[in-house]
Amino acid sequence: MSQPSASKWHEPTDQTTKAGYGRFLRPKTPYDLYMEAQEIPIYREIGVRRVQDLPRKPWKKMGGNGTFIQLLGTEGLWGCYVVEVPGAGALNPERHLYEEIYLVVEGRGTTEVWAEGNGKKLTFEWQRGSLFSIPLNASHRIVNATSSPALLLAGTTAPNMMNLLSNPDFIFNCPYTFKDRFDPTDDYYKPKEEIEPDPVRGLAMRQTNIIPDIINCELPLDNRRSPGYRRIEPHMTGNNFYLWIGQHENGRYSKAHAHGSAAVLVCLAGKGYTYTWPATLGQNPWKDGKGDQVRRQDYEPVGLVSAAPMGGNWFHAHFGTSKEPLRLSAWFGPNAPGRERGRPGEKAIDYGAIDIHEGGTAIPYYDEDPYLRKEYEETLKNEGVAPRMADSLYHKP
Repeated sequence: MSQPSASKWHEPTDQTTKAGYGRFLRPKTPYDLYMEAQEIPIYREIGVRRVQDLPRKPWKKMGGNGTFIQLLGTEGLWGCYVVEVPGAGALNPERHLYEEIYLVVEGRGTTEVWAEGNGKKLTFEWQRGSLFSIPLNASHRIVNATSSPALLLAGTTAPNMMNLLSNPDFIFNCPYTFKDRFDPTDDYYKPKEEIEPDPVRGLAMRQTNIIPDIINCELPLDNRRSPGYRRIEPHMTGNNFYLWIGQHENGRYSKAHAHGSAAVLVCLAGKGYTYTWPATLGQNPWKDGKGDQVRRQDYEPVGLVSAAPMGGNWFHAHFGTSKEPLRLSAWFGPNAPGRERGRPGEKAIDYGAIDIHEGGTAIPYYDEDPYLRKEYEETLKNEGVAPRMADSLYHKP
């Protein structure tokens, strides 16, 4: 049956037919159109082994080579790109009505941040592994301190703002200064080490606008994902952009757990892989003959994987395969766990960290698909790494 003409609306001719097309292609969002207008590559997949290997092309607006990264499941939730800063050069100054964080993949340099109309300009240094945030709508410029190109990975809330406002000129040329976000004092970009509880879930949190080295910084014990697991949440420049840094001990892996799309894991140290599958396949996809529907992404520094790539609830588990611990950072954009929509004061649980039999979505090791442990131990043997998962973890209490 042919589609009705797209140039004229057709009312149903009787009570047995329906208005509209029924099936259609999703339209491009304002952010999609913005990305295409930049004439640089747009990478769309479940993940990538190393962002350093992605093709980059000249990005006129930024003044360096770059590529957008829109991993499956993150569409409309937050934005990502890599940008190369020319050796002994700088990116173009910019200002925008969206949040932005940077992870330094390669190189070292400085960043200048200032508020329009305020003569004080803050300058701080960065190196490989530095994580820093640009205050909302603050002017800034990134400068390379060496003769070799530097590479930075950025996370932004650009899709959220562009898809809502649909006006790039306003987003990039709004004169408003967010004084509650940016107070240009000398200690604004001084690292802060104090640990306090996240006010929603009580997890370890640092309120700091820069961490000089997230590859080697100390992480407090957490134990929620695997034995000996360590974790911290940096809260930066008053952002709604949510992220954490976590580490699994070598020879150990995380419990599989489920949640909706948004989370992208960034490999910082070590190497490993992630398995992810829709919760509709159940807890034992290989045992139930559905292993061909499970997605796998291998990574090393600085690789990425979308934990729940196709929307809805997906189980995912993360496996470190190197002799050193597997350190990851998870970026969610403004989609923080525990802050999902709901009535104020409504009781909630940290479902991704609570086992299924207790009302959460985490699969206890003793209830997981046997394939996961078997393959992991074989992989470690091939890598010359000793497994450190105690047999007692696989015994039901």
